[in-house]
Amino acid sequence: MTAPPHIFILAGESSGDRLGAALMRRLREETNGAVKITGVGGEAMISEGLEPIFPMQDIAVMGLVELIPHLRRIRNRLDLATQAVEAAKPDALVTIDAQVFSGILAKRVRIKSPKSALIHYVAPTVWAWKPWRARKLAGYLDRVLALFPFEPPYFEKEGLVCDFVGHPVVERVAALPKDAGSSLRDELGISRDGQVLLIAPGSRTSEIARLGGPFGEAASSLAARFPNLEIVLPVASAVADEVDAMVADWPAKTHVLDPRGLSFEEAEMRKFAAFSAADFALAASGTVTLELAALRVPMVVGYRMPKLNEFIARRMMSVDTGTLVNIITGEKVVPEYWQDQCNGEALVAALISLIEDKKACDHQITGFDKAFSALGEGDVSPSLRAARSVLAALETKT
Repeated sequence: MTAPPHIFILAGESSGDRLGAALMRRLREETNGAVKITGVGGEAMISEGLEPIFPMQDIAVMGLVELIPHLRRIRNRLDLATQAVEAAKPDALVTIDAQVFSGILAKRVRIKSPKSALIHYVAPTVWAWKPWRARKLAGYLDRVLALFPFEPPYFEKEGLVCDFVGHPVVERVAALPKDAGSSLRDELGISRDGQVLLIAPGSRTSEIARLGGPFGEAASSLAARFPNLEIVLPVASAVADEVDAMVADWPAKTHVLDPRGLSFEEAEMRKFAAFSAADFALAASGTVTLELAALRVPMVVGYRMPKLNEFIARRMMSVDTGTLVNIITGEKVVPEYWQDQCNGEALVAALISLIEDKKACDHQITGFDKAFSALGEGDVSPSLRAARSVLAALETKT
């Protein structure tokens, strides 16, 4: 009897954890349960039965400035992961996001376990910066899974197999009940015809610290101009206390949705219900902007980063936008404000335009429709495509 395939999956941050959980679920479906999965993941992958070899939070560090104080711990976890893969000799190693950590691990595994198929899920953004990375990846990876349809050619021209699998937000949002938004409004005591501004300041302590000021200024100004406006603010468990402190002095009626005590799936559906309940949004740059777009919520995007990160990014970026919908459509659909431009006055002006001008909202929604058509909305689910690609890589390697 042939042994079931053994797949080692490593996710390095919360978005990768969600991808990993969906991939685990689909791999079991596609193999009728005949698959062994080990690795590193967070709450979502643990809920799918993973027993991580160390906590994902140990390597979930973003940005050069934030990374430096944690180098010793991360080096230790890299050694642990290498030893675990070397001992297991899995049929495949699937790394998700965490590109620096994943890249070093994959290079080590290529030497120590050459028969393992090496797959990276979420193609590095070579179209945005460092295009030479595609050639480097082709030197040690067997396959890359891309979230966006325009990405495969960048890797294929270097001889690396790259499958477009689609963005996970497509299927996550599709699971939301149609009445989720109105039900949440009822629960929070918000009238059906009342205006709701959703604020999403990020899921990291550093993001809350940098964006709390300008986002709070915007909330206060809008509360003064629109007395009946209510704010809904879904938060990540890790920053719930920081968000509570941030909104304590906001004059607007603010509903903070604390996910602590909920399962991962319950928390995510409640977050999406909040998106569905919103008329407009003010959001940090990131995956949340694509989630809002999936639910057709017009938005304004703001972001601030450490000066060193900005210095590096400005010299390496080859795109002039950081908002995914804008990148996918090739148009400035969503207004965005970066660094010093991300201030209360600028954010308020942009939000007032959405609140008072239906054409501005309609323009964004048309752009959202275009973006999600490109992402395969209504087609085969991204997680199923990803699972099939991983299994195809095993066959090719064999």
